[in-house]
Amino acid sequence: MLLSDKEIVEAIVRKQLSIEPFNRKNLTPNGYDLTVDEIMIPKTGEKINREKIKIPAMTHFLVSTLEYVKLMGVSGSLWIRTSFARKGIIGSFGKVDVGFEGNLTLSAFNAGNEIELGIGDRFAQIVFERITKPEMLYFQRSGNYMGQRGVTL
Repeated sequence: MLLSDKEIVEAIVRKQLSIEPFNRKNLTPNGYDLTVDEIMIPKTGEKINREKIKIPAMTHFLVSTLEYVKLMGVSGSLWIRTSFARKGIIGSFGKVDVGFEGNLTLSAFNAGNEIELGIGDRFAQIVFERITKPEMLYFQRSGNYMGQRGVTL
């Protein structure tokens, strides 16, 4: 079952979920908008954390979220915001396992024209689902990206 905005706040109060920093303006009816903290263009190895960058057409890039999330009683699904999808950005997103904590690294490709992307832009949405009775949490199974900060390859 997907969590509503009200249930997301309740999950934070119950410590099943943490989003730091939390900005109430980023809540959506069924999720939370994640913002850009760092951008990396793997082809050049350049990492950017200044105000704005131009992402050329036909370029793969990575985004690290400002938000550090902890998912203890929920899992998350990641979605590109439609404002970027309409510009030709394709995101290779997936599930965030229950038990994960860290900044999220999102992989994207600009299949459209050159775009401008800025630090603090709302780039993706995370939608939360309640998980009952997991056998093992993320950090118990692999934990490869546990506690990651910034763009992590």
